[in-house]
Amino acid sequence: MTATLNQPTGAAHTRIYAYGAARGENYVPNDDLVGPIDSSDEWIRQRTGIITRVRADHDTTAVELATDAAREAVERSGVDPSLIDAVIVATISNPKQSPSVAAIVADRIGTTPAAAYDVNAACAGFSYGVAQADALIRSGVAHYAVVVGAEKLSDIVDPTDRSISFLLGDGAGAAVIGPSDTPGIGPTVWGSDGSKADVVGMNHTLTEFRDGEAPWPTLRQEGPAVFRWAVWEMAKVARQALEVSGIEASDLAAFIPHQANMRIIDEFAKQLKLPDTVMIGRDIETTGNTSAASIPLATHRLLEEHPELSGGLALQIGFGAGLVFSAQVVVLP
Repeated sequence: MTATLNQPTGAAHTRIYAYGAARGENYVPNDDLVGPIDSSDEWIRQRTGIITRVRADHDTTAVELATDAAREAVERSGVDPSLIDAVIVATISNPKQSPSVAAIVADRIGTTPAAAYDVNAACAGFSYGVAQADALIRSGVAHYAVVVGAEKLSDIVDPTDRSISFLLGDGAGAAVIGPSDTPGIGPTVWGSDGSKADVVGMNHTLTEFRDGEAPWPTLRQEGPAVFRWAVWEMAKVARQALEVSGIEASDLAAFIPHQANMRIIDEFAKQLKLPDTVMIGRDIETTGNTSAASIPLATHRLLEEHPELSGGLALQIGFGAGLVFSAQVVVLP
């Protein structure tokens, strides 16, 4: 006779309880960066919508940023840290290949012995983490989870690079996710296209750097190719996320895309035919592109400035190096 395994089941629904945020300590205006790339403040503003970006102190790492954001999210959520049994950190800028940022953050915010792991999905990382936390809680593997997007991109920037260096900032955003009586996180539409892996990412490997064959690896992108992909292909993904959630664009209170470029955000809004009633996250103007941190940072700011959005529906979509993408509709806490 074969023994039967127990298979847990969890909450029927999940929701986001609260957000937390941490930004780099220093505002870096365009004028501070234009010399090495032979550019101007006006050129950067027109092409990206960025006026200034935040960058962290030399000794601040993605670990500190992630910890600060997670701590705020947990405090605001009212959930006892001892009840949190999963910590997921999305990042491409862990200063060490191992251990994970998540394991250190879990210890620092008092959630030990929570399961903890990092996700490397670039600018889609936070949305990937939300999808995983939702699934873990509904399957019964976790009861409460913290999802963090954290980046210190200034460590992997070449000041002379005109393709991406002036876009990037440092920061972390976090969310606490737990059980809900009603659906608070819609189905996730996600995926990847590794055939376009060379369009955006690191220009060298760590082993090439070790062996003296290449300089320190930094981020690079083929701007026009990324722009076209983001505008045309990701608008389709955003529409799919609305469709599988069973809602219309007019039902949204907010649209919070990855803060890649203001022109991409504006084009998105046109493609989705968003009515004027939908608030759009535009944190890039003063924070810059913070990859995995950009969606939760933009959401945190939107809720601070417009508390009336609480309880409304928000469509969030991340997309970036991989190429990877992920979108879902969530109820704002």
